[in-house]
Amino acid sequence: MSDKQKIHFIAIGGSVMHNLAIALHQAGHAISGSDDEIHEPSRSALSKHGLLPETLGWDTSKINENLDAVVLGMHALKDNPELLRAQELNIPVYSYPEFIQRLCTDKQRIVIAGSHGKTTITALVLHVLQFYKRKFDYIIGARVEGLENTVKLSDDPIIVIEGDEYLSSAIDRVPKFLKYNHHMAVISGIAWDHANVFPKKEDYNKQFELFANLTPKGGTLIFNSEDPLANAIGKVERPDVQSIPYKAEDYAVEAGAYYIKSADEPKLKISLFGKHNMQNIAAARELLKKIGISSSQFYKALPSFRGASGRLEVVSQSESFALFKDFAHAPSKVKATCEAVKSLYPKRSLVGCLELHTYSSLNKTFLPEYKDAMKACEQAIVFYNPAKVSQKKLEPLSDQDIKSAFGSATQVFISNTEMEDHLAKLDWKNKNLLLMTSGNFDGLDFHQLAVNVKH
Repeated sequence: MSDKQKIHFIAIGGSVMHNLAIALHQAGHAISGSDDEIHEPSRSALSKHGLLPETLGWDTSKINENLDAVVLGMHALKDNPELLRAQELNIPVYSYPEFIQRLCTDKQRIVIAGSHGKTTITALVLHVLQFYKRKFDYIIGARVEGLENTVKLSDDPIIVIEGDEYLSSAIDRVPKFLKYNHHMAVISGIAWDHANVFPKKEDYNKQFELFANLTPKGGTLIFNSEDPLANAIGKVERPDVQSIPYKAEDYAVEAGAYYIKSADEPKLKISLFGKHNMQNIAAARELLKKIGISSSQFYKALPSFRGASGRLEVVSQSESFALFKDFAHAPSKVKATCEAVKSLYPKRSLVGCLELHTYSSLNKTFLPEYKDAMKACEQAIVFYNPAKVSQKKLEPLSDQDIKSAFGSATQVFISNTEMEDHLAKLDWKNKNLLLMTSGNFDGLDFHQLAVNVKH
């Protein structure tokens, strides 16, 4: 899309939507947008670039025949007044993945998918490409050190995309990752999620099969052979498609640190930890080999990678205590994250706190999927806000529902203040605290919590 266009974003405050709007603005396109709620960091980022709507809400006067396109975010409903007006005027309406694909028809498109691990794999691939000053565009759902935004669109020859399996928009109910028409793809693992749109495991798993089958002749599919579902889908023979299985890097854990063992590097200290991250490293290495980065080059760049924002971040630590926060919310992510922290400090007790925040996690019929997810924790705490359950029009939860799913010893809190008071009273010597959420525990101050719990 070389000509400068006028593009309006409905639900501009979304995590990818606002970064896409900024990227197009920086490329010289005329961007406008609307939303009925815009939170941080979207608000500050849009304001910085002069794209923050003057008022919240929908305004049909912004939709006129001068627009070349409308990009519709998933947050907008199909009866959105701006959408209806755009349809009335026959203005082209696109979901953001559909729009991105239009912008990238001449690029090599690499899509990294999976129920878990896709953000870290994508971030690591971007880090290594940046390390070697390669030219590339990208779309990722978290911030990466050294990259200004989470979206970059230019004339560069390749684009690396974190492929989300959630629906594209209210009027385009197809998973986002099916929209990019990839040339190369990664499937990191498959575990049922998004029960609101995929009510059965089979419905959810089918999307990854469709994704794999979209790999074109001459294309490449890289898959986690240690994940049963990814392996089953990945090893299916597809004419003229190169299938590449991977498994966790050979590693060792010594004195609270992870080391990679390979032919190139017999003992390479890295920042990432946990077996799932050793699988993520292997996925990134296999993918990068296909675009000209050798294994030895990869290992040279690996130690400087600090991880994607919000993924197993260290908030605070001392000689016998560490506080981690992680984006984990689905059962497979929670299990992998708890096991990762425990593997790093096997002699310390682990207190795990999980916020049930998504539609799936607050759904009583989905809760049994969390069986053994926090088994690596000596103390498991689950937090949720009953108001969120009501907002999502779900059946109310009880403490017993949660204890039945997670284990009878699980402690349940519906007040972040009460949870914080409980944590502050514990003896934290030789203990670690792990906070897992895709939200923020109703506004919990993580750094203040670290101060409160220090022994």
